[in-house]
Amino acid sequence: MVIAVATNVWYFGAAGLVSLAAFVGLILVPAVSSYGRWHERIAAGFLSLLIFGGLVTIGVVAGLAWVLLLNGDASGINPFTDG
Repeated sequence: MVIAVATNVWYFGAAGLVSLAAFVGLILVPAVSSYGRWHERIAAGFLSLLIFGGLVTIGVVAGLAWVLLLNGDASGINPFTDG
């Protein structure tokens, strides 16, 4: 069974993978490798992932705000409506 996937889904997936690789290579690895003790490394990794989660949250909220500004109606993306 072949599943048809739109081109923009491939683009967003590729952008997500590039962003994740950039985060790991430019932020997570240097933060973890700059400490010598294991508990410092775990703390640095946890704080880096916490920052990454915050950045993802900001991106999702900004994207939803953009959709709402363009459409003016949230019924298409709101799962709690009947529309």
